[in-house]
Amino acid sequence: MPLANFLTDLAAFAGSSGLLLAYHVWLRRKEIRDPAYTVQAVNRLARVAWVDSVMREGRDILAVQTLRNSTMAATFLASTAVLMIIGVLTLSGQGDKLEATWHAVNFLGAKHPEIWTVKLLLLLVDLFVAFFSFTMSIRVFNHVGYLINVPLAKGHAAITPGHVAIHLNRAGRFYGLGMRAYYFAVPLLFWLFGPLLLAGASVGLVMVLYRLDRAPQLAKAAGAE
Repeated sequence: MPLANFLTDLAAFAGSSGLLLAYHVWLRRKEIRDPAYTVQAVNRLARVAWVDSVMREGRDILAVQTLRNSTMAATFLASTAVLMIIGVLTLSGQGDKLEATWHAVNFLGAKHPEIWTVKLLLLLVDLFVAFFSFTMSIRVFNHVGYLINVPLAKGHAAITPGHVAIHLNRAGRFYGLGMRAYYFAVPLLFWLFGPLLLAGASVGLVMVLYRLDRAPQLAKAAGAE
């Protein structure tokens, strides 16, 4: 099949990927200039302070309850990713039956089975990234559950509040990566209907992420109170 038939889809995918990449590069630069600019950065600082408070004050029950909630949330999202993977695999075998419906609003993109397979494959890769990110998050949360309850009086050089906080923030990064994969699945899903919807969904996603990623400003928060 000539490559020219896929140019619209390739251009839409490249433009959408570039837009999302540019947004995250910009967000990272803003975070470097202002460590409290994003919700993620504030949460990292909060985890460090929380671990230090729990370990120094012996608040074991609070630690167990909080880590259990985080583990349950990651478990639910990992299970959901598995269900979505199964759904995409099921959909891959029914493309010929759904072609007319899925391409009803596909005015510019290719309608060949090859591009349909590529779209589903990229969506599968994205969902697998989400699944493994959440499972790795669960793994690290379990490690933290043991580390955070070791008494500081034991004097273990490798089990300090700072060391435990590094592990907890690592679990948070895996969790955040899984959520990003979920977010990125939205444009990929719209791509099944056509490249124009892929581009529109990517722009909408960046607008939503801008509101979600930005930490509340202190001045505005104080005014709201």
